Amino acid sequence: MFKKAISGFIVMAFIFCNISNLSVRAASPLHSTSRIEGMLLVDVSNSMKSSDPNDISKEAMKMFVDMSSLEGDKIGVVAYSDAVMREKALVKIRSEQDKNDLKTFIDSLGKYSYTDLSTGVFEAIKVLESSHEADYDPLIVLLADGNNELDPHKTRTLAEANADLKTAVSQAKAKGYPIYTIGLNADGTLNKKVLTNVAESTNGQFFEATSADQLPRILSQIFANHLKLKLVPVKQLIGNGDYQDIRITVPNENVLEANISLISEHPVGVKLINPSGREIAIPSDQVLLSKSKTYSMVKLLKPVQGDWTIKVKGVPQDKIDINMVFNYDLQLKLNSLAKETYQAGSTVQVGAFFEDNGAAIKDPSIYQSMTATLLVKDLDNGKTENFPLNAGGQGFSGKLKLGSASAYQVVVKAEDSSFFRETAPLQITMQKSAAVPVSVKPRVVTDGGGGGNPLSWLFWGGSAVGVLFLAGLAFLIRSWFKVKNHRFSGQMVIEIKDEGTGDRSNPQYKKLKIFKGQFRLHQLTSLAPEFAETAKIMIKPAAGDSLLLINQSTCTIEKSGRTIDAQKGIIIKHNDRLRIIPKQVNKSIYIEYIS
Repeated sequence: MFKKAISGFIVMAFIFCNISNLSVRAASPLHSTSRIEGMLLVDVSNSMKSSDPNDISKEAMKMFVDMSSLEGDKIGVVAYSDAVMREKALVKIRSEQDKNDLKTFIDSLGKYSYTDLSTGVFEAIKVLESSHEADYDPLIVLLADGNNELDPHKTRTLAEANADLKTAVSQAKAKGYPIYTIGLNADGTLNKKVLTNVAESTNGQFFEATSADQLPRILSQIFANHLKLKLVPVKQLIGNGDYQDIRITVPNENVLEANISLISEHPVGVKLINPSGREIAIPSDQVLLSKSKTYSMVKLLKPVQGDWTIKVKGVPQDKIDINMVFNYDLQLKLNSLAKETYQAGSTVQVGAFFEDNGAAIKDPSIYQSMTATLLVKDLDNGKTENFPLNAGGQGFSGKLKLGSASAYQVVVKAEDSSFFRETAPLQITMQKSAAVPVSVKPRVVTDGGGGGNPLSWLFWGGSAVGVLFLAGLAFLIRSWFKVKNHRFSGQMVIEIKDEGTGDRSNPQYKKLKIFKGQFRLHQLTSLAPEFAETAKIMIKPAAGDSLLLINQSTCTIEKSGRTIDAQKGIIIKHNDRLRIIPKQVNKSIYIEYIS
């Protein structure tokens, strides 16, 4: 361990020496994406038997799965009561079978005892954090009635649960995980205030649902908000026993998918006619069809541009609501500016264009069908002015005359009836005077600050790095001494689940300070003979109050629903939760390391 501390010291020294030679650069802009990482978080406590007697939550989750893209969207599920009851890690969707597996898991969810909302939110954050990939947009969809109901036999108080929920929401906000809440209110007990606060605090949105026929619009709106799309209401039909024609316009060739949802009390018949007048088989390579007890979902894959006709046949007098969301894979980018610096009164040529998988789109029909606006913010007074841009064959363009402010921020927004996109913001810093030119490249705004003296930035940057270096060194030395002393801290929460019946034991809290050097997982189970396999799972102290778990047994170990290889050891940090699955008994052991 001392060698590791010295190695860490050398690495930090190397980083320190090299950082001192780096110039300061603006951060790269974040690109919008059409890929989502969606965690479906559902309350499965006993109270939901009255709040959600018709299992609207399951229908909502299955619809969310059906709306997701076969181009690689990722969906996971966490079911909680006053503990995490069932969990499925993020699944990358590449086929209909991937969706069916998720929906089968959702249908298998039961109802359990008490409710602690913070437990579910914390777990959803953990799963997203452990599986996040670049260029994916994470979000959490929470389906609940918003009420906590704690086990009276436990010491946990409602004040503690509320405080933990506040902490969990703060974590989600800090990590950029918006939480969209769907309040289920069949019995009138919805705690709208709690769910509204969770949504608004994380830049999500609150919705209320009392029946399944409200789900298509809610789920469509969540998709639209998160992926910068627009919900396209199609029509509401009254069934007459015959096929009725509905026209759907695919605006351009950059539509990846068109999701058409049909909600009715009775099954509907659907036919599809493409723009050339030919009927397309449903399902087929071009069209997918998903059905549930409350909805039908038609998904067009890379549909050709033009007017499509969907023929819908419903039972006489049956109300059929039809909505549509297009899915695009387009990013809007600003053109580079012609000059590095500008003076007051200068005219700046501003342009923007769309990219698809890194390639610029040069289709005039796309640009001419949209409205583009230049948003210019005066960073001295905070006021924003809007200016229309012209649509050309390869993008949008316009001219901006600069005023006397010290800096401006510019953004281009383009939209049509089905979606919108915005560029990353760009800051233009003005020269202070003609006699003393200041050469500062326009850059993406990361902190709202101006340019400043480069030497002072380097000085303060070097000082900050030096402080970080010394702090890191102190941390390494402290960690080494802590491990050398072989002292444990914190507690381990142990739960046993019977996989045959689904029953769970009450959580057992084991204080780890009673152990020295190392201990076996079998000791935490009170040396129960049925868990003898766990005697070959060793737990040792590690740096930073963490633990090192080494699995030399035949047990399988899962974290966030994924099997992990711990033969050479894995680090367990505070609030990490693992599932240990023995081979010799049909039970699982859940452990969670807490302070």
